[in-house]
Amino acid sequence: MKNIVPVKWLLARLYEPDIVIVDCRFQLGNSNSGREAYEESHIPGAVYLDLEKDLSSPIGEHGGRHPLPDIAELAARLSQVGISNESRVVAYDDQGGAMASRLWWLLKYLGHEAVYVLEEGFGAWKKAGLITTADQKVLIPGRFLATVKHNMLAEVDDVRESLGKAGVTLVDSREAPRYRGEAEPIDRVAGHIPGARNFFWAEGRRPDGTWKSADEHRERFAGLEQDDEIIVYCGSGVTATPNVLALEEAGFTRVRLYAGSWSDWISYEGNGVAVGDEKNQ
Repeated sequence: MKNIVPVKWLLARLYEPDIVIVDCRFQLGNSNSGREAYEESHIPGAVYLDLEKDLSSPIGEHGGRHPLPDIAELAARLSQVGISNESRVVAYDDQGGAMASRLWWLLKYLGHEAVYVLEEGFGAWKKAGLITTADQKVLIPGRFLATVKHNMLAEVDDVRESLGKAGVTLVDSREAPRYRGEAEPIDRVAGHIPGARNFFWAEGRRPDGTWKSADEHRERFAGLEQDDEIIVYCGSGVTATPNVLALEEAGFTRVRLYAGSWSDWISYEGNGVAVGDEKNQ
């Protein structure tokens, strides 16, 4: 696996000077819980980045519930916590990789390749009996310069233009009932973008919480063409990122994130809404 590292990998490199460990724990609906958990106990040397304060912009009329952060502000924040262009970054959470994958994607989008998600997250570290601490690292600023990879991002106009277009597939990463429009606990409209196929992001992991292998991901994404352009979305652009990671593991090379996702899509009048299952259509 190119993007996932096990606890033993991180343990062996814990004190290497170019390693920056980032705690990304966050609970939707309880925005302080992640920082509180970090302050109580974290992997030694880890710094904390907050999904909403650091890895998103404020909510506006459009852009969804977690708009992408301003690039200059994010680069400055990354520098502030000690991340430079030479750093190897390991992100973790306790939500199956969903929040850590957001940082993974953002760093890739900013041109930084040496970024990894810790397999099974903080829970695996604790389960292994490894040391945790409440001590916070003295921050020594780095110098992070962004080189944005615009081809990794899809905007709402790109998604509109893709509808019904040969060679482009939309992947909805939400749970099946939300995709089908049977339930919608968060957003004001239920359903999915017309033509999208449903691959729930959490199915990229095995029942024990470990990430599936590249072969298992290829089997999971059977029916998607390797040469096609894949546009991935979820509710707000966060839990789509584990699917982007899984698609990359499976060898797909033309994968884009619709960062605004469903919550952005429904903020525009006239955008189509579909319900039901399109897997076999």
